Order: sequence, then structure tokens, then C-alpha cells
Amino acid sequence: MAIKSYKPTTASRRHMTVTDYSELSKVKPEKSLLETLKKNAGRNSYGRITVRHQGGGNKKKYRVIDFKRDKIDMPATVLTLEYDPNRTAHIALVQYEDGEKRYILAPHGLKVGDVIVSGETADIKTGNCLPIANIPLGTIIHNIELYPGRGGQLVRSAGGFAQLMAKEGASAQVRLPSGEVHLIKMGCRATIGQVSNIDSENVNRGKAGKTRHLGIRPTVRGSVMNPCDHPHGGGEGKSPIGRPGPVTPWGKPTLGYKTRKKNHRTDSQIVKRAGSK
Repeated sequence: MAIKSYKPTTASRRHMTVTDYSELSKVKPEKSLLETLKKNAGRNSYGRITVRHQGGGNKKKYRVIDFKRDKIDMPATVLTLEYDPNRTAHIALVQYEDGEKRYILAPHGLKVGDVIVSGETADIKTGNCLPIANIPLGTIIHNIELYPGRGGQLVRSAGGFAQLMAKEGASAQVRLPSGEVHLIKMGCRATIGQVSNIDSENVNRGKAGKTRHLGIRPTVRGSVMNPCDHPHGGGEGKSPIGRPGPVTPWGKPTLGYKTRKKNHRTDSQIVKRAGSK
């Protein structure tokens, strides 16, 4: 899917680009698969802000996505390819032979009219879902389960893909987009292919307003605040932060500081860390 640019009629239009949605179906979303999405603006049940820089944004409804792909050996036909405001990837509306409709993450290259299936005997074809044990080595996959039957949790954003590297005993080695090599149980399911909307990372929003439309409020640097508001604040002109490393507004180390637990329960499943040589 291509990137579309505009003539520089205004300053914000000059560098702004958008995804070309001409390949998507021009239809309204399936009503039976929509749910109301409540806005919390980063606040918890006590009304306190626990996630900063959230608020506003366009009103949208949640599309119920089938991450489990648990209708086994029942072919489904792709009816539409649609935009989803809740994620970077596109979604596909599929209809099974028994008449049930579901949304799935659309893989790159999937087209309206294609037939997909989920099951151990499914072909190695884009959009089909199989257990890791039945997928050949070197295959590009996405929407990978961490626990059998729980539904896909890994590699779901636009353009993402993982690669099946090796099989050993009851687990397989999968290289994730970050470069991390992770052990996945053989019974976990994954979908063949790369996630759609590959050019999502190349889109330039062009103006601050488009970020506000997404529900993201402005972020202010600590170095431009007063000392009473942030540990980095104060000083004359562009002052250094004045401490060994950068910290959050509450004094905790940040910007590169590792926060993962030393003895995490999934440490044994990581063969190679992201970024390691």
C-alpha cells in the first residue's frame, strides 16, 4: 500500500503524508462486531492520571478481532479489507461456511475473495493459521500465541513479521521483529505472512493537530520546567540536567534504564536478547 503526499498549499501540508487507502473496501464496519470504546484520558478508577499525555481524540468504536482463529478446518472467505482506528494494521472481514462473520488481522497480500482456513492440515498460504509444529522452518509468521488457546499476542502491528528459525523438542525458536529469539511452544498457533499496511512507519503526520486527533496530548521536556516541577528543571538557559542520568518527574531513572525484573518468569524462554550480538 503506497504513501500519498500533497501539494504544499499550507505549512502543515508541506511534509504531510498519509496511507493510500484505495485498496481498502469502501464499506461501513460490521455492526455486530462493534463495541463502544470508553475514553478514560489516562485516568484510573479513582480519577487519578496514571498514564500521562492522553485525552481528547476522535470518537471511535472498537472492532472485535478474532486473535484465536479457533474455527478449525472451516474455510472462510474474505469479504472486505477495512481500516481500523484502534491499530496500525488493517483488518479483514471474513465469513465462514456456517455464516458467522469475524474480523481478523489482514496479512500483506490478502485480497477480497481469498479463502483462508485454520487448522493443522491447512496449506502454508498467506492468511492461514496453523500450530507452530506444522509450519516449515524459515516461514514468515505473525499473530503468534504465547500460550496455546489464549490467542495471538506477539507480532500484531503494521508491517510486523517473525521468522521460524528452529524446532527443538517441545519448543520452537522464533526470531521476533526486535531481533529477540524466543522459545514458543509447539502447540501455539501463528498466522502465515506479514502484517498489512507495511508503509505505516513512513507516514509523516505533518502537524500537531493530527497527533491530537489520535488522543495524544502534548509532551513537555523536563529541562524547560522549573525545579519545583521536574528534577531536570531550573538553571540559566539550556542547562544540563545536573545529575548522573536522566530521571522521571518523580526521580526514577529513565531513558534507557532497564526496568525488566532480574528473575522474570519468561527469562528461560529467551534464547537471544534484542540488540545483542
